[in-house]
Amino acid sequence: MIVYGINPVTEALRAGRVKQLWIAERRDERMRQLLAFASTHGVRPTQVSLEVLARRAAGGVHQGVVADVDNATEYSVDDLVRGASGPPLVVVLDGVEDPHNLGAILRTADATGASGVVVQTRRSAARSAIAAKASSGAVAHVKIAEVVNIARALDELRHLGVWTVGLAEDGPTSYDEVDFTLPTAVVLGAEGSGLRRLVRERCDHLASIPMSGQVGSVNVSVAAGVVLFEAIRQRRRAASGGKHG
Repeated sequence: MIVYGINPVTEALRAGRVKQLWIAERRDERMRQLLAFASTHGVRPTQVSLEVLARRAAGGVHQGVVADVDNATEYSVDDLVRGASGPPLVVVLDGVEDPHNLGAILRTADATGASGVVVQTRRSAARSAIAAKASSGAVAHVKIAEVVNIARALDELRHLGVWTVGLAEDGPTSYDEVDFTLPTAVVLGAEGSGLRRLVRERCDHLASIPMSGQVGSVNVSVAAGVVLFEAIRQRRRAASGGKHG
């Protein structure tokens, strides 16, 4: 897998996944820091022209560095749940295919310490170079489970004791009224179409983010951030002895 950009490559180095590293001739401070970091991880870069970097990055904004990395470890839904250090907090993406949104969601999942992200194998861009760049390198650290069928993944989560909360504009419950201190999976649908019918029917709860302006919804990656940080807020409050809400 190819990743590019200073942050994604740095995080891939941190995760020990870089097989080969290509750099441009320029030597600004950020590049010097990256090269020093690569050296501490036993990776020797190869200097190439900007044209070669652009070709390896398929035209992406590479910031003078491109890396070939090992494929990420494959995880199952069961792995995400049983590997959680506390009550599982899983993100399930139903039809979210835009790599920029995927990358932003992966970055938020990493920032909030989510147990992992479930994506559908078909047309998934979660491990693409664009998603890696948009995630600012978080893709190197977040556990990703690829499944054939999202609806069946929700059934598996339920059997594992995880409550599934689907986000929908017409959800009867406000997201901040949901008890996220329980083992929870947050289910997000694609922009425009939202949750598919079978997935929606599998969710234990449907919740919405109240809107005060003229626009009826927020970007799916923003929605993920709103809900995941609310979940973390509740869990921290519960851990400190406070009451939910």
